[in-house]
Amino acid sequence: MSEQSHPSTDGHGLRLLAVLAHPDDETFGTGGTLAYYARRGVEVYLICATSGEVGVAPPDLRGFNSSGEMRRAELRCAAQILRLKDVHFLNYRDSGMTGSPDNRNPEALAAQPTPQVARKVAALIRQIRPQVVITFDPIGGYRHPDHIAIHNATVEAFWMAGDPSVELDGLPAHSPQKLYFHTMSRRFFRLAVRLLPLFGRDPRKLGHNRDIDLTSFADVDFPIHAAISIRSVLKAKDMASACHSSQGGGRLLGPLSGLQRLLPAQETFMRAVPSEPPRSREHDLFEGVTV
Repeated sequence: MSEQSHPSTDGHGLRLLAVLAHPDDETFGTGGTLAYYARRGVEVYLICATSGEVGVAPPDLRGFNSSGEMRRAELRCAAQILRLKDVHFLNYRDSGMTGSPDNRNPEALAAQPTPQVARKVAALIRQIRPQVVITFDPIGGYRHPDHIAIHNATVEAFWMAGDPSVELDGLPAHSPQKLYFHTMSRRFFRLAVRLLPLFGRDPRKLGHNRDIDLTSFADVDFPIHAAISIRSVLKAKDMASACHSSQGGGRLLGPLSGLQRLLPAQETFMRAVPSEPPRSREHDLFEGVTV
Protein backbone atom coordinates (compact mmCIF):
# COMPACT_ATOMS: atom_id res chain seq x y z
CA MET A 1 0.00 0.00 0.00
CA SER A 2 1.35 3.44 -0.87
CA GLU A 3 1.66 5.84 2.02
CA GLN A 4 -1.04 8.49 2.21
CA SER A 5 -2.49 10.88 4.73
CA HIS A 6 -5.94 10.00 6.05
CA PRO A 7 -8.47 12.46 7.48
CA SER A 8 -10.21 11.53 10.71
CA THR A 9 -13.50 11.08 8.83
CA ASP A 10 -11.97 7.94 7.25
CA GLY A 11 -10.44 5.94 10.06
CA HIS A 12 -9.47 2.89 8.01
CA GLY A 13 -6.11 1.63 9.22
CA LEU A 14 -5.78 4.27 11.95
CA ARG A 15 -5.13 3.39 15.59
CA LEU A 16 -5.13 5.65 18.66
CA LEU A 17 -3.70 4.59 22.02
CA ALA A 18 -4.42 6.36 25.32
CA VAL A 19 -2.07 5.52 28.21
CA LEU A 20 -3.62 6.61 31.51
CA ALA A 21 -3.54 5.83 35.22
CA HIS A 22 -6.98 5.05 36.68
CA PRO A 23 -10.47 3.97 35.68
CA ASP A 24 -12.32 7.25 34.89
CA ASP A 25 -9.24 9.02 33.42
CA GLU A 26 -10.27 7.76 30.00
CA THR A 27 -13.69 9.39 30.31
CA PHE A 28 -13.40 12.50 32.48
CA GLY A 29 -10.24 13.70 30.74
CA THR A 30 -10.20 12.42 27.15
CA GLY A 31 -13.56 10.68 26.76
CA GLY A 32 -14.79 13.04 24.09
CA THR A 33 -11.69 12.55 21.97
CA LEU A 34 -11.76 8.76 22.31
CA ALA A 35 -15.45 8.63 21.42
CA TYR A 36 -14.98 11.07 18.53
CA TYR A 37 -12.35 8.95 16.82
CA ALA A 38 -13.99 5.61 17.58
CA ARG A 39 -17.12 6.82 15.81
CA ARG A 40 -15.03 7.70 12.74
CA GLY A 41 -13.67 4.20 12.33
CA VAL A 42 -10.38 4.65 14.20
CA GLU A 43 -9.40 1.71 16.40
CA VAL A 44 -9.11 3.23 19.88
CA TYR A 45 -7.19 1.40 22.62
CA LEU A 46 -6.61 2.13 26.30
CA ILE A 47 -3.82 1.16 28.68
CA CYS A 48 -4.94 1.68 32.28
CA ALA A 49 -2.08 1.38 34.76
CA THR A 50 -4.05 0.77 37.98
CA SER A 51 -7.48 -0.28 39.22
CA GLY A 52 -8.02 2.94 41.17
CA GLU A 53 -8.22 1.13 44.52
CA VAL A 54 -7.66 4.26 46.63
CA GLY A 55 -10.47 6.23 45.05
CA VAL A 56 -13.29 4.50 46.95
CA ALA A 57 -13.91 3.91 50.65
CA PRO A 58 -14.82 0.26 51.55
CA PRO A 59 -18.41 1.05 52.71
CA ASP A 60 -19.16 2.24 49.16
CA LEU A 61 -18.44 -1.06 47.38
CA ARG A 62 -22.10 -1.75 46.40
CA GLY A 63 -21.71 -5.53 46.48
CA PHE A 64 -18.29 -5.75 44.80
CA ASN A 65 -15.51 -7.65 46.56
CA SER A 66 -13.08 -4.76 46.37
CA SER A 67 -12.84 -1.16 45.23
CA GLY A 68 -10.54 -2.22 42.39
CA GLU A 69 -13.09 -4.74 41.14
CA MET A 70 -15.82 -2.10 41.22
CA ARG A 71 -13.78 0.49 39.37
CA ARG A 72 -12.73 -2.00 36.69
CA ALA A 73 -16.41 -2.77 36.16
CA GLU A 74 -17.13 0.94 35.83
CA LEU A 75 -14.35 1.21 33.25
CA ARG A 76 -15.74 -1.72 31.23
CA CYS A 77 -19.11 0.06 31.19
CA ALA A 78 -17.53 3.32 29.99
CA ALA A 79 -15.33 1.56 27.42
CA GLN A 80 -18.38 0.01 25.79
CA ILE A 81 -20.10 3.39 25.48
CA LEU A 82 -16.97 5.12 24.18
CA ARG A 83 -16.54 2.16 21.74
CA LEU A 84 -12.98 1.34 22.73
CA LYS A 85 -11.48 -1.53 20.78
CA ASP A 86 -9.67 -2.98 23.80
CA VAL A 87 -8.53 -2.13 27.34
CA HIS A 88 -5.23 -3.35 28.82
CA PHE A 89 -4.50 -3.19 32.56
CA LEU A 90 -0.92 -3.00 33.83
CA ASN A 91 -2.11 -4.24 37.25
CA TYR A 92 -0.24 -1.77 39.43
CA ARG A 93 -1.86 -0.41 42.58
CA ASP A 94 -3.28 3.08 42.92
CA SER A 95 -0.71 5.26 44.72
CA GLY A 96 -3.11 7.82 46.17
CA MET A 97 -2.23 11.49 46.32
CA THR A 98 1.20 12.82 47.27
CA GLY A 99 2.06 12.21 50.92
CA SER A 100 -0.53 9.51 51.53
CA PRO A 101 0.48 6.12 53.05
CA ASP A 102 -0.53 4.46 49.77
CA ASN A 103 2.55 6.02 48.14
CA ARG A 104 4.69 3.54 50.08
CA ASN A 105 2.85 0.39 49.02
CA PRO A 106 5.41 -1.73 47.13
CA GLU A 107 2.84 -2.46 44.40
CA ALA A 108 1.91 1.22 43.90
CA LEU A 109 2.52 2.58 40.42
CA ALA A 110 4.45 5.60 41.72
CA ALA A 111 6.84 3.25 43.56
CA GLN A 112 7.89 1.41 40.39
CA PRO A 113 11.07 2.16 38.42
CA THR A 114 10.08 4.10 35.30
CA PRO A 115 11.99 1.80 32.88
CA GLN A 116 10.09 -1.22 34.22
CA VAL A 117 6.70 0.39 33.56
CA ALA A 118 7.93 1.73 30.22
CA ARG A 119 8.82 -1.77 29.02
CA LYS A 120 5.25 -2.93 29.63
CA VAL A 121 3.83 0.07 27.79
CA ALA A 122 6.35 -0.28 24.95
CA ALA A 123 5.44 -3.95 24.47
CA LEU A 124 1.78 -2.99 24.12
CA ILE A 125 2.68 -0.20 21.69
CA ARG A 126 4.42 -2.81 19.53
CA GLN A 127 1.41 -5.10 19.81
CA ILE A 128 -1.22 -2.44 19.03
CA ARG A 129 0.92 -0.45 16.55
CA PRO A 130 -0.81 2.95 16.97
CA GLN A 131 0.07 5.97 14.87
CA VAL A 132 -0.95 8.34 17.69
CA VAL A 133 -0.39 8.02 21.45
CA ILE A 134 -1.90 10.28 24.12
CA THR A 135 -1.18 10.54 27.85
CA PHE A 136 -1.13 13.13 30.65
CA ASP A 137 0.88 16.35 30.64
CA PRO A 138 4.14 16.46 32.66
CA ILE A 139 2.40 17.31 35.95
CA GLY A 140 -0.32 14.75 35.39
CA GLY A 141 -3.03 17.37 35.09
CA TYR A 142 -3.30 17.98 38.83
CA ARG A 143 -0.08 16.52 40.26
CA HIS A 144 -1.39 13.04 40.95
CA PRO A 145 1.66 10.77 41.46
CA ASP A 146 0.20 8.03 39.24
CA HIS A 147 -0.55 10.47 36.44
CA ILE A 148 3.02 11.75 36.54
CA ALA A 149 4.42 8.21 36.72
CA ILE A 150 2.51 6.99 33.67
CA HIS A 151 3.38 10.18 31.77
CA ASN A 152 7.08 9.51 32.36
CA ALA A 153 6.76 5.84 31.47
CA THR A 154 4.80 6.59 28.29
CA VAL A 155 7.36 9.11 27.05
CA GLU A 156 10.13 6.55 27.57
CA ALA A 157 8.04 3.77 26.03
CA PHE A 158 7.26 5.88 22.95
CA TRP A 159 10.94 5.80 21.98
CA MET A 160 11.67 2.33 23.35
CA ALA A 161 8.97 0.74 21.19
CA GLY A 162 10.68 1.99 18.03
CA ASP A 163 14.19 0.86 19.00
CA PRO A 164 14.95 -2.47 17.28
CA SER A 165 17.84 -3.08 19.69
CA VAL A 166 15.33 -3.43 22.58
CA GLU A 167 13.85 -6.93 22.82
CA LEU A 168 10.23 -6.99 23.99
CA ASP A 169 8.50 -10.38 23.90
CA GLY A 170 9.76 -10.98 20.36
CA LEU A 171 7.59 -8.18 18.99
CA PRO A 172 8.89 -6.16 16.01
CA ALA A 173 9.77 -2.52 16.63
CA HIS A 174 7.09 0.08 16.00
CA SER A 175 7.47 3.87 16.04
CA PRO A 176 4.25 5.83 16.53
CA GLN A 177 4.19 9.04 14.51
CA LYS A 178 2.72 11.43 17.08
CA LEU A 179 2.61 11.85 20.86
CA TYR A 180 0.21 14.23 22.61
CA PHE A 181 -0.25 15.29 26.23
CA HIS A 182 -3.79 16.02 27.35
CA THR A 183 -3.83 19.41 29.07
CA MET A 184 -6.25 22.23 29.78
CA SER A 185 -6.23 25.99 29.64
CA ARG A 186 -5.41 27.31 33.10
CA ARG A 187 -7.85 30.23 32.83
CA PHE A 188 -10.61 28.06 34.30
CA PHE A 189 -8.45 26.95 37.23
CA ARG A 190 -7.19 30.45 38.02
CA LEU A 191 -10.74 31.80 38.02
CA ALA A 192 -11.87 28.94 40.25
CA VAL A 193 -9.10 29.68 42.79
CA ARG A 194 -10.41 33.24 43.09
CA LEU A 195 -14.11 32.41 43.20
CA LEU A 196 -14.32 29.28 45.35
CA PRO A 197 -13.57 31.06 48.67
CA LEU A 198 -16.52 33.36 47.98
CA PHE A 199 -18.73 30.26 48.13
CA GLY A 200 -17.10 28.90 51.27
CA ARG A 201 -14.98 26.34 49.41
CA ASP A 202 -11.27 25.81 49.94
CA PRO A 203 -9.47 25.49 46.57
CA ARG A 204 -6.74 23.53 48.38
CA LYS A 205 -9.16 20.74 49.32
CA LEU A 206 -11.16 19.65 46.30
CA GLY A 207 -12.13 16.36 44.70
CA HIS A 208 -13.85 13.18 45.87
CA ASN A 209 -11.39 12.76 48.76
CA ARG A 210 -10.66 16.48 49.30
CA ASP A 211 -7.05 15.81 48.33
CA ILE A 212 -6.66 18.02 45.26
CA ASP A 213 -4.92 21.35 45.75
CA LEU A 214 -6.08 23.54 42.88
CA THR A 215 -3.63 26.28 43.83
CA SER A 216 -0.64 23.98 43.20
CA PHE A 217 -1.22 23.71 39.45
CA ALA A 218 -3.51 26.59 38.44
CA ASP A 219 -0.54 28.62 37.20
CA VAL A 220 1.40 25.78 35.57
CA ASP A 221 0.68 26.35 31.90
CA PHE A 222 1.45 24.15 28.91
CA PRO A 223 1.05 25.18 25.27
CA ILE A 224 -2.07 23.96 23.51
CA HIS A 225 -1.29 22.71 20.01
CA ALA A 226 -4.47 20.76 19.22
CA ALA A 227 -8.14 21.18 20.06
CA ILE A 228 -10.65 18.44 19.27
CA SER A 229 -14.30 19.42 19.08
CA ILE A 230 -16.37 16.95 21.09
CA ARG A 231 -19.76 18.56 20.60
CA SER A 232 -20.98 15.63 18.47
CA VAL A 233 -20.14 13.11 21.21
CA LEU A 234 -21.06 15.01 24.37
CA LYS A 235 -23.96 12.63 25.05
CA ALA A 236 -21.64 9.63 24.79
CA LYS A 237 -19.14 11.24 27.16
CA ASP A 238 -21.90 12.02 29.66
CA MET A 239 -23.18 8.43 29.48
CA ALA A 240 -19.67 7.03 29.95
CA SER A 241 -19.12 9.43 32.87
CA ALA A 242 -22.27 8.11 34.53
CA CYS A 243 -20.67 4.63 34.54
CA HIS A 244 -18.13 5.98 37.05
CA SER A 245 -20.73 6.53 39.73
CA SER A 246 -18.23 5.85 42.52
CA GLN A 247 -16.46 9.04 41.37
CA GLY A 248 -19.61 11.14 41.21
CA GLY A 249 -20.14 10.53 37.51
CA GLY A 250 -17.68 13.27 36.61
CA ARG A 251 -20.02 16.07 37.61
CA LEU A 252 -18.57 19.22 39.08
CA LEU A 253 -20.66 20.50 41.94
CA GLY A 254 -21.47 23.94 43.25
CA PRO A 255 -19.83 26.99 41.67
CA LEU A 256 -17.48 24.84 39.57
CA SER A 257 -20.42 23.43 37.61
CA GLY A 258 -21.39 26.93 36.53
CA LEU A 259 -17.85 27.71 35.44
CA GLN A 260 -17.64 24.44 33.54
CA ARG A 261 -20.61 25.41 31.38
CA LEU A 262 -18.62 28.39 30.12
CA LEU A 263 -15.92 26.14 28.66
CA PRO A 264 -16.06 25.30 24.93
CA ALA A 265 -17.00 21.74 23.95
CA GLN A 266 -13.47 20.63 23.16
CA GLU A 267 -10.54 18.69 24.58
CA THR A 268 -7.08 20.16 24.20
CA PHE A 269 -3.60 18.72 23.80
CA MET A 270 0.05 19.68 23.76
CA ARG A 271 1.97 18.01 20.91
CA ALA A 272 5.21 16.43 22.12
CA VAL A 273 6.15 14.53 18.93
CA PRO A 274 6.84 15.93 16.39
CA SER A 275 8.56 18.34 18.76
CA GLU A 276 8.36 21.37 16.49
CA PRO A 277 5.07 23.15 17.25
CA PRO A 278 2.52 23.18 14.42
CA ARG A 279 2.16 26.42 12.49
CA SER A 280 -1.46 26.66 13.55
CA ARG A 281 -3.61 24.84 16.09
CA GLU A 282 -4.49 21.34 14.92
CA HIS A 283 -8.05 20.07 14.91
CA ASP A 284 -7.22 16.45 14.09
CA LEU A 285 -4.67 14.39 16.00
CA PHE A 286 -4.09 12.36 12.83
CA GLU A 287 -3.17 15.39 10.74
CA GLY A 288 -0.16 14.43 8.62
CA VAL A 289 -0.24 10.77 9.69
CA THR A 290 0.52 8.16 7.03
CA VAL A 291 -0.54 4.48 6.87
